Amino acid sequence: MITKINRKETRAKRHLKVRNKISGTAERPRLCVYRSNQNIYTQVIDDVAGKTLASASTLDKEIKTKHANKEAAKEVGALVAKRALEKNIKEVVFDRGGYIYHGVVKEVAEAAREGGLVF
Repeated sequence: MITKINRKETRAKRHLKVRNKISGTAERPRLCVYRSNQNIYTQVIDDVAGKTLASASTLDKEIKTKHANKEAAKEVGALVAKRALEKNIKEVVFDRGGYIYHGVVKEVAEAAREGGLVF
């Protein structure tokens, strides 16, 4: 019998593999990306202290595009970079969250780099 592949479960497994390799510190926190069908969320996380240092999503008032598309991803990436730089965070580790580095995830990363974050 053929069973249907649970995409959410396979993404979670990939994310666990990535999380075993990278971790955020106070000097170099983790820039984590999560995308749903409707929204894009990013967080800059210090895993040692267990604190979120900066965050941005398409739900923020500063973001004009309210969908999970490439234009919104550019805005979210630029906003999270701006908020991180305000807290003197220049270097981060990029956590793609188990997603492939393509499309929306790639746009968030490139916009954060253009905004001044180094990774």
